[in-house]
Amino acid sequence: MHNEIQRRRFLQMAAALGAGAAMAAAPSFGFAQEAAIKQQDGKKKMPFRISLAEWSLHKTLFSGKLDNLDFAKTAKEEFKINAVEYVNQFFKDKAKDQKYLEELKKRHDDLAVKAVLIMIDGEGALGDADEAKRKTAVENHYKWVEAAKFLGCHSIRVNAQSTKDYEEAKKLAADGLRRLSEFASQHKINVIVENHGGLSSNGKWLAETIASVGLKNCGTLPDFGNFHDYDRYQGVTETMPYAKSVSAKSHDFDEQGNETKTDYFKMMKIVTDAGYKGWVGIEYEGSKLDEYAGIKATKALLLKVRKKMMEEVPA
Repeated sequence: MHNEIQRRRFLQMAAALGAGAAMAAAPSFGFAQEAAIKQQDGKKKMPFRISLAEWSLHKTLFSGKLDNLDFAKTAKEEFKINAVEYVNQFFKDKAKDQKYLEELKKRHDDLAVKAVLIMIDGEGALGDADEAKRKTAVENHYKWVEAAKFLGCHSIRVNAQSTKDYEEAKKLAADGLRRLSEFASQHKINVIVENHGGLSSNGKWLAETIASVGLKNCGTLPDFGNFHDYDRYQGVTETMPYAKSVSAKSHDFDEQGNETKTDYFKMMKIVTDAGYKGWVGIEYEGSKLDEYAGIKATKALLLKVRKKMMEEVPA
């Protein structure tokens, strides 16, 4: 049954991408191919590493077909990815449940899968105009800082929700972020902000806000697809100086396996030109391919970009 499901997923992906040879090969991209690239390129260093954002499987998780505890196993066995980005929505009542966190950590540690970060939603607006509500929002995030530390993550991803006024929002969001980052620094955890709607999807505003926080552990998580009507290449360029993680958002692919809304070769050059060499998280949000096929197609594209980058670097 499992093999039949796998076969159907492969055929669906191949058909949706025009049955082209490039994408027909997408599921074969894995540890073996990455090892071959390393061997072929000798001492060349990887320009970036690939992780998997749990939101890529949100439909599967919300439906109950996959449990958060098994996310790391799925990432490694299904997609040959050994680094994961958790989302608090899938264990929102477990931040202080030590037994659960111990089991979650054991699951990814036993598989040699790295926990990169936790994406936090639903804990209040860090830039709320109401002082009491802003303070509560900051404190609501404390438990996730502690959970991230226990799980071995380097960051929590937060939102910079605030008012619509450019300058006022910058001041309020910076205040909330500063307070949270000061707490997180005690645990050696970064607080990183994603362009995730509102003014945070304005690259200039987000960069200015992070700069005004003025703390080393407060940074950004540039997302390729969340800039809305703001130029995505400009937005990533503006926020990369503060980036501590990157989200490779994908939706649809053409027959050559390229993302239809984002030029990954252009975008990843912006990322690496900023000196970034860290994790790039796959975050598939499309509908033409199922989640499994979409993740594999995104990984195939990132590996194609990475291989080209490595070929262009002198030995």
